[in-house]
Amino acid sequence: MKNYISATFILTLLVVGVLLGLYFLPPMKLDGRQLRKVDLLADIRPDMEEAVSDSDTLVLPPPVKPIFIDTCRTGMTCIEDYSDSTMRGMKHFYEALSSVHTMNRPVRIAYFGDSFIEADIFTADLREKLQDKFGGCGVGYIPITTSISGFRPTVRHTFGGWNSHSGNDSIGFRKELQDISSHYFFPREGAYVQLKGVDKYASHLDICEVSTLYFRNGGFAGICSQINKDAGELHEEPGDGRLQALSVEGRIGQVKWSVEQSDSATFYGVAMDGKRGITLDNFSVRGSSGLHLLGIPMSTLRDFHRLRTYDLIVIQYGLNVATERGVNYDHYKKGMLAVIAHLKEAFPEASLLLVSVGDREFKDEKRNDELHTMPGVKNLIRYQQSIAADGNIAFWNLYEAMGGEGSIVDMVDRKMANLDYTHINFKGGKHLSGLLFETLMYGKEQYEKRKAYEAE
Repeated sequence: MKNYISATFILTLLVVGVLLGLYFLPPMKLDGRQLRKVDLLADIRPDMEEAVSDSDTLVLPPPVKPIFIDTCRTGMTCIEDYSDSTMRGMKHFYEALSSVHTMNRPVRIAYFGDSFIEADIFTADLREKLQDKFGGCGVGYIPITTSISGFRPTVRHTFGGWNSHSGNDSIGFRKELQDISSHYFFPREGAYVQLKGVDKYASHLDICEVSTLYFRNGGFAGICSQINKDAGELHEEPGDGRLQALSVEGRIGQVKWSVEQSDSATFYGVAMDGKRGITLDNFSVRGSSGLHLLGIPMSTLRDFHRLRTYDLIVIQYGLNVATERGVNYDHYKKGMLAVIAHLKEAFPEASLLLVSVGDREFKDEKRNDELHTMPGVKNLIRYQQSIAADGNIAFWNLYEAMGGEGSIVDMVDRKMANLDYTHINFKGGKHLSGLLFETLMYGKEQYEKRKAYEAE
């Protein structure tokens, strides 16, 4: 009888092998129905729990926070902030405005410029708008004497008995003696200066809370202060050669400072301020390019930082720099970068804002003497923006804010500027200061939004 055991064993191995191989076949359907997977070892395989993701415990990668994008309101020329890690753009000023009601002094602005802001044009209305919103009073810092006292509508300024020295003097001016306004004064017998608040041009100027006399005294000085029409008070002031600030307080509508005795004192200016709120000082120098600021001694500027700390320094020049066809202003740029470094060192916390030159016209002979913006003005504005960028401070394009090409002609037609097609008048100052005020407030709003966003 034939033995089939070996054949049966081989057949069994083949069947088992085929069944095991069916496990590795891909999923199949029959008439649209999914066929079950053949798994000969299903009963002896260990149970495998399907991994289930728990959304409450799953560790996800941290979300990528988009960068905050500063925007500029349509129709507005915004301040461009080129500050670096030292943050000498607008940050400090915006922070100071946020703390204006808790600070133990006013938030102070030093506005340096040329004849564009002479007699408190532009700055008077900017001061009023800021004081309306943040509080404060008074006209700020006034040199002991000035040649434009009769033209300035924001204070009634009288004086007598002084030897006056200005940065515009052709001879005899000693740079080492000048103050922050580029002046210095020596008293003669009977020397006095009197400031009286006014209420006709702008608000907050008729009454102030603090008046301060600034002087440098190397020996002894006897100084009398008289508030309103009181009997006056004699102040006996020893000196050490450094800048001194002598202040009186009260409800001050008028203040008179008189020098009764002076061994070796140099006098500078008188301020009318509030105890808090906003103070804006106009430092205009007719005919200046701004480079004169480099000649103010560092020690003097540091003394003013100590006694009259500024939170914002505005630098606005250009009328005396731009030429009709000016192309290369490299020398001016080098000088202004030195000025910015000078001010940064003297006022280590202040924000710095460079305001460009405005529109200025000339008659183009090639176009039948039509009025057009000087090409040299447009070139200078590019340089001024470059100065701000390289100096890591803030920049505001006044020319663009005015309306650009030919805008000063429009202002002349609207009785906002003079017929020299260069200088604005008080009506024009009111208009342009409103543009800067709105820009400052929008910039502050954007800064606070960014700060809150980054703190989230």
